[in-house]
Amino acid sequence: MDLLVDYGYIGLFIASFLAATILPLSSELVLGALIINGLSPQLLVIVATIGNVLGSLTNYALGYWASQIVLQKWLKMSESDFVKAEEKFNKYGLPVLLFAWVPVIGDPLTVIAGVMRVRLVWFLILVTIGKFLRYYVLANLLLV
Repeated sequence: MDLLVDYGYIGLFIASFLAATILPLSSELVLGALIINGLSPQLLVIVATIGNVLGSLTNYALGYWASQIVLQKWLKMSESDFVKAEEKFNKYGLPVLLFAWVPVIGDPLTVIAGVMRVRLVWFLILVTIGKFLRYYVLANLLLV
C-alpha cells in the first residue's frame, strides 16, 4: 500500500483500477493517505473515478466475452453471487449500475452488465456517476 501512496496520482489510479476488478484492494486507503499528504482532493477524485471505471469496464468486457461458467471459476464468484447480481439487475434495471461501487455485489453487477449486453454508453454513464459520487463523498468526509 505504501508503494501506491509513494506514486501519488499514478498509485491511486492503479489502486482504483485494481480495486474494481477481482483483486481485493482498498483504493479508499490510498485516497485518504494522499489527501493527508496534501495532494489535490479534486484531482484525486477524478483520478480514482477514472481508474475505478476502467477496472469496471474490464469486468464488463469479461462478462461480454466469457461464459458464466468461466466467469464463476475465474472470478471466484459462487453461483449464488452470480444469481444475486443477476436478480438485482433484472429487478431494478440499468439504474442498479449506480451501485457498482458497493462492496461484494458491485463487481458482479459490472460482469452481469457485460453478460446481458448492456449498451456500453449507458454502462459508462451510470458506473461513472456512482463511482464519482462515492469518491467525492469519501474525499469530503476526509477533509472535514
